[in-house]
Amino acid sequence: MSERPGNTPGAPPNDPSTPESEGPFYRLLNRVVNVRPREVPALLWSWAYIFTVLSSYYVMRPIRDQMGVAGGVKNLQWLFMGTLICMLLLNVPFGALVKNLPRSRFIPITYRFFAVSIILFAIAFQFADETSIIWLGRAFFIWISVFNLFVVSVFWALIVDTFSSEDGKRLFGFIAAGATIGAISGSAVTATLARHIPVAVLLIIAALMLEVAVLCVRKLSRLSHALNARPGERNAEVPVGGRVLAGMTRVFKSAYLANIVVFMLLFSITSTFIYFQQADIVARSFSERGAQTAFFARIDLLVNVLTLIVQLFLTARILRFAGVGVTLALLPLVTVIGFGTLAFLPSIMALMIVQVVRRSGDYAVARPAREVLYTVVPREDRYKSKSFIDTVVYRTGDQLGAWSYVLLTGLGLRLTQIAGVGACLALVWLLNGLWLGRRQDRLALLSQQKT
Repeated sequence: MSERPGNTPGAPPNDPSTPESEGPFYRLLNRVVNVRPREVPALLWSWAYIFTVLSSYYVMRPIRDQMGVAGGVKNLQWLFMGTLICMLLLNVPFGALVKNLPRSRFIPITYRFFAVSIILFAIAFQFADETSIIWLGRAFFIWISVFNLFVVSVFWALIVDTFSSEDGKRLFGFIAAGATIGAISGSAVTATLARHIPVAVLLIIAALMLEVAVLCVRKLSRLSHALNARPGERNAEVPVGGRVLAGMTRVFKSAYLANIVVFMLLFSITSTFIYFQQADIVARSFSERGAQTAFFARIDLLVNVLTLIVQLFLTARILRFAGVGVTLALLPLVTVIGFGTLAFLPSIMALMIVQVVRRSGDYAVARPAREVLYTVVPREDRYKSKSFIDTVVYRTGDQLGAWSYVLLTGLGLRLTQIAGVGACLALVWLLNGLWLGRRQDRLALLSQQKT
């Protein structure tokens, strides 16, 4: 059998060097995202990867949330603390995997570790009695909260290890759209099946989705080296090496990483402030739980729709024309305006607008821009320090925000005054984002000059 013209014998049909990438599908895809022909296979595998990871999480998220409140709302603060402790502990063995194994091995091991744990939870739920189900539910809440941040952080670590800074400005918005569609799909699966099949079956579905993610990791690892070979770096499939605890220590030795830590902390703290203000406004506005649930559902729907539109059509344009710094500063600016709005107009409609704009701005704009920051750091930082920041630092910000809010209310500050504190923090956050953008530009330029 003869080979098609232009194909190398034995080459996979989706090889980026083949002319099929420039066919009708490529032209259609290029209308949505500014992708080069050789990048198409890696882009699509990246998209499929995050789609399956987020689908898996959102199948389990409603189960987690229901079990988290089953033991009483007052227990949530302890569940958050348990999540933080677990994330801190889990970073140690993950650092050991990154040190000793290539990414094509340690990423699948990470996902299969979580998949096995989910299956064990499925078995436990199937045979648990009414007494043990509450404690089992609390453990599940903590573990799935750890799972969410960890597996998404690992995904983005591989992505920033695959694409360059300029690639990220063009492509990360489209890749993030896969996460949004995955979240919608996973939620739809649970909403449709939850009343008809046991929880254990849903958990097994979520675990199987992680195995699909492992397949995507393998495909993407094979394609990534040719896309973005950085000067002075070893082959991408050579173990990163370094120290096991480097992810925790290196963030305090680099001004750039330390400022990313500040960015993450301020994001988490202000998010927690708005979350508590939301709880106060919703409790005063709706007396029935059903009405409260419907309100939250409307916010989620609007956030997902707006996020998807922005990710597909605006994120890349904003990053390329405004730059990383201005793009990072947009969410703090929205937060300042949001706190000001809630301070002078603490109504349910104002809350909805603030939450929809802020959350969609985070998912569609701030998150892709934040990931671009890691494209200019050494490989060890892309996996170890990034994981530490995305998990431990993020949850630390949640804790600081919760404790600070309780302290401020204990001191007698009202909603308006606490909103003022939040606005001041957001202004510092805005300046921090601008600094990070300028620094990222300089590091990216130095990297290009070495090429």
